[in-house]
Amino acid sequence: MPTSLTPEEYARARRVLMRRDPVLGAAIKRIGPCLMAARQRRDHLTALTGSIVSQQLSTKAAATIFGRFQALFPDGQISASAIAALDDAVLRGVGLSAQKVRYMRDLSERILDGRLSLDDLESLDDEAVIERLTSVKGFGRWTAEMFLMFRLHRPDVLPVDDLGIVNAVQRLYKLRTRPDAKKLRKLGEAWKPYRSVASWYLWQTLTS
Repeated sequence: MPTSLTPEEYARARRVLMRRDPVLGAAIKRIGPCLMAARQRRDHLTALTGSIVSQQLSTKAAATIFGRFQALFPDGQISASAIAALDDAVLRGVGLSAQKVRYMRDLSERILDGRLSLDDLESLDDEAVIERLTSVKGFGRWTAEMFLMFRLHRPDVLPVDDLGIVNAVQRLYKLRTRPDAKKLRKLGEAWKPYRSVASWYLWQTLTS
C-alpha cells in the first residue's frame, strides 16, 4: 500500500530536508511548518473537478467559478451521476468553457462506466495513478502530480515541468540558467523520499 504523509511525517520531512540540503534548509527554517494539508477538498471528485475549473485561470477567478459549479449540487456534494444529468447550458452558465464542459463529461462518464475508479487510486502507486488520471480528457501529468501531492499526500513527487519549481530552484540556488528536468531530478536526489515537501517549500520561496 503506498504511503501518505501524516502530520508527524510532514514534521519529519522538514527535519530531514533541513539536514540534507543547507540551501533549501535555510528557506525551510525561514518559512516555518509545512502547510500542504491545510487546504483540502472534501473528496477525490471535488478535487478533480476543481482542477478542471482552475485550468488557465487566476486563483480568484477559479474560486468564483468553482463556487458556482459546486452550488449546482445538493449540499455542494458533487457526484458523477449529477454532473452527467446537467445540461451543457447549465454548466456553461456557471462559467465553464465548452472545452471544460467536455472534460467534465469525460470525467463523469469514465467514473460511471467503471473505467476510472476513484476509490482504487489510493491503493495504486504514483505512476499508476498518473496513468489513470491522464487518460481523462484535460488531465496532463502535472494535474495528476498535484492530485498525488495535495489530495493523496504522496511524499515523493517532484513536478519537474512546473514553472514555479524551475524558477524557484534557479533563484534559490543562484543558477545562471533555468534548470532542465534532468538537473532538477539530480538536485532532488537529496530530497528523497520527501520531494513533495521540498517542492512545496520551493513554491513558498517565490512569495516569502
